Amino acid sequence: MATQLLMPKATAVWLVDNTALSFDQIAAFCKLHPLEVKAIADGEAAQGIKGLDPLITGQLTREEIARGEADINHKLKISDPKVRVPETKRKGPRYTPLSKRQDRPNAILWLVRNHPELKDAQISRLIGTTKSTIEQIRNRTHWNSNNLQPMDPVTLGLCSQIDLDIEVERSSRGRPAQVETGDTLLPASATENLDIQPAPREEDEELDADKVFAKLSSLKGRQEDDEDEE
Repeated sequence: MATQLLMPKATAVWLVDNTALSFDQIAAFCKLHPLEVKAIADGEAAQGIKGLDPLITGQLTREEIARGEADINHKLKISDPKVRVPETKRKGPRYTPLSKRQDRPNAILWLVRNHPELKDAQISRLIGTTKSTIEQIRNRTHWNSNNLQPMDPVTLGLCSQIDLDIEVERSSRGRPAQVETGDTLLPASATENLDIQPAPREEDEELDADKVFAKLSSLKGRQEDDEDEE
């Protein structure tokens, strides 16, 4: 039976409010993403969640917290808690509370738009939904497609940022690097040896004999007219 932290997000709220631990230390101890901890500190996440004192549950000691505050590189170690919680082995889709199931289509739409590399099975693991629902949202055949708004599943509390990052990393493995297309400037190495020909000037163009003789004839005619007038 493994030692598991009770209510990680509530514990993170308490640690943010009552200690000088860094975001990374709290995130590692509570198994959250550092950005989640930062959002808690900024008041953007975990609103309405009451902090859980890990000292009361016996999962942290004051000495351990003091060591973490003194050394930013110190990783907090969980103590033997007063209550033992067996490590859950989840199989199949993630269970989603009834109060949050209505948000799943919005979260699926967000994942489809922002992480198109994710497979349906990965989205199903993250959100706890079915592949048919994902296909309906992809194809815009879902019964409520017109009212759906893309929403971050981490913000909705449907999955953690760590789980999302893991799935995105799995999808990116073995994928070829994207080649940027479009008009871009050539590097200097590709242009320094180019043979640049200057634009031909008008005087360098071949003279047209007919045009020259015609111009001379007109000038000669004007001179004769001037002589006759004198």
